[in-house]
Amino acid sequence: MQRLAEVDIFLTDLNGILRGKRLPLVLLEKVLKEGYKMPRSVLGVDIWGDDVAANGLVFETGDSDGICQPLPQTLSPIPWLDGKHQQMLVTMFNPDGSPFGADPRQILQAVLQRYAKHGLTPVVAVELEFYLFDANSTHQEYPTLSPLMPRSHASQPPDSYAMHDLDNFRALLGDIRSACEQQGIVTGPVIAEFGEGQFEMNLAHEADALAAADHAILFKRTVKAIAQQHQHLASFMPKPFGDKSGSGFHLHFSLLDAAGNNIFDNGTPQGSEKLTQAVAGVLNAMQDSMLIFAPSLNAYRRLLPDSLAPVALNWGYENRTVAVRIPDSPNEARRIEHRVAGADANPYLVLAAILAAALHGIEQQLTPPPAYQGDTAQDTTTQRLPSQWLEAIQTFETSSLMRELLGDEFVRVFTAIKRQEFAKLARRVSDAEYQTYLGVL
Repeated sequence: MQRLAEVDIFLTDLNGILRGKRLPLVLLEKVLKEGYKMPRSVLGVDIWGDDVAANGLVFETGDSDGICQPLPQTLSPIPWLDGKHQQMLVTMFNPDGSPFGADPRQILQAVLQRYAKHGLTPVVAVELEFYLFDANSTHQEYPTLSPLMPRSHASQPPDSYAMHDLDNFRALLGDIRSACEQQGIVTGPVIAEFGEGQFEMNLAHEADALAAADHAILFKRTVKAIAQQHQHLASFMPKPFGDKSGSGFHLHFSLLDAAGNNIFDNGTPQGSEKLTQAVAGVLNAMQDSMLIFAPSLNAYRRLLPDSLAPVALNWGYENRTVAVRIPDSPNEARRIEHRVAGADANPYLVLAAILAAALHGIEQQLTPPPAYQGDTAQDTTTQRLPSQWLEAIQTFETSSLMRELLGDEFVRVFTAIKRQEFAKLARRVSDAEYQTYLGVL
């Protein structure tokens, strides 16, 4: 039987999970013209898809609908299917037509509108790390390495940047790149990372931060789908193994003025005063916005000393141990690299939080502490980032800065989601506790 062509239409909830509908392709024109309805509470569900009663979107509103408006520029084929099927992102508005403050895309849109008032355009690039496991990992208690990892190699120390790992996964990684190209997602270098079966793929710099976030979302969908076709499980879990490398989400950004000039460039390797003001802004907001960068229980296992993951509120030039790095580059490409977020973080929220904080630093003409040199794990004077999930939840919930930069509604809804997730996981007893205490206490 011939399969009817369909279109997937979806938005991204606050956890970065895609939620939407699948329609016959013949209904696409109607959706493009009229949009469609979905409950606003869909954007505020927890990681398991359960309603969060405390977020104010369920019983208080009668679980009322929002209006999902399609984004025609995101219409693209689904490359891993038979060529007939399409996909498209949407964004949610309130019934009165106003932007819905808990839609992560609308949150980023509002930040970019503030940049536009200053005549500034962020140019951003996303780097995402992920693991490729054996497909049977979905049916096991622990993930297992891909059969493409040589067993002799798997028992050895990490072999980062190894070309033989890229060779072993050439077909899978090549299909990811090809599928991205068919969706208009421009990819750059791919490298074998420190963990066995771990890779990083860079997405191209874009002068449209909304498109960059869209592409990051579609990239994650693509990686998972192509991996499944190759009998693999792809995971953006930030720390799948306690003793192996974690997966991060690094954001590079610069700012262009109305004439197209990079305002971070003053002709020197140190960069302009605007650059240091932006650095000061992101450092100033980093603790309050940690819940965005590390939104899960597992995310805090990644943020450990001696792991090349940030642990302190610092910045530096060409230093991968700091939270905010200024890479060595030609002057005209002077930029900031934010290294805190884990691979599980929502791309729209990561970009919104970082860009809003940078603009705040420029507007308030903030000054950062001195650039740090050396290994920040040895630094005992710099303030540390939150190292516990509950600490990050509490800090975010009470932050007046987050409400100012990203909106009251978002802070309320996101906090409620994370409190519900924390409470559910706190009731689960781990195998480590049984192994440690059951026969001893």
